[in-house]
Amino acid sequence: MKLTVTTFVSVDGVAQGPGGPEEDLSGGFTRGGWVVPLFDEDTGEFIDEVFALVDAFLLGRKTFDIFAASWPNSTDPEDPVAHALNTLPKYVASRTLTEPAWGPTTVLDHDIPSAVAALKKQPGRELQVHGSIELVRVLHDHDLVDEYRLLTFPVVVGQGRRLFDQGLDTALTLVESRTTKSGVTICSYVPAGRPEYGLAEVE
Repeated sequence: MKLTVTTFVSVDGVAQGPGGPEEDLSGGFTRGGWVVPLFDEDTGEFIDEVFALVDAFLLGRKTFDIFAASWPNSTDPEDPVAHALNTLPKYVASRTLTEPAWGPTTVLDHDIPSAVAALKKQPGRELQVHGSIELVRVLHDHDLVDEYRLLTFPVVVGQGRRLFDQGLDTALTLVESRTTKSGVTICSYVPAGRPEYGLAEVE
């Protein structure tokens, strides 16, 4: 399976608490919900396109808990996001989760990079990661991500955890981009090895 990361980020790189004020208060974060006023019809259509490609989900513990608290309440079989999340296999990276109530769920509790590498060898279309900041960093640093879909919202949050905060330097190749009516820039990138560095000279 192809491992893809789809996540919301602000212009200043914040990925924490996009969906609501109480979603993720860790680290004293007080500016949650910054996505909501800017999430337009075009953005929703793109998310539907992404969920039409999924065969399994890989989530961090915090994102899993956030999803498990809300998505089981959405039972509309015509909702592509809810239907996929509630019915397809979910894999959760956690050393403390023992009996997940939201199934079908498998807990990955040790050697996450090796476990994910094994999952990628299984047949299927996409193993999708949504949110899951800490997990994305681990996957990135082990060169396990095949494609990044970054939805950059036109807002400077000014506080909170950023998607990339140090780690493996990586060149990216842009494979698709679009901009929604509310100014959300959606870009898909594939890793392209290590970046090159140079010196800017004035002639």
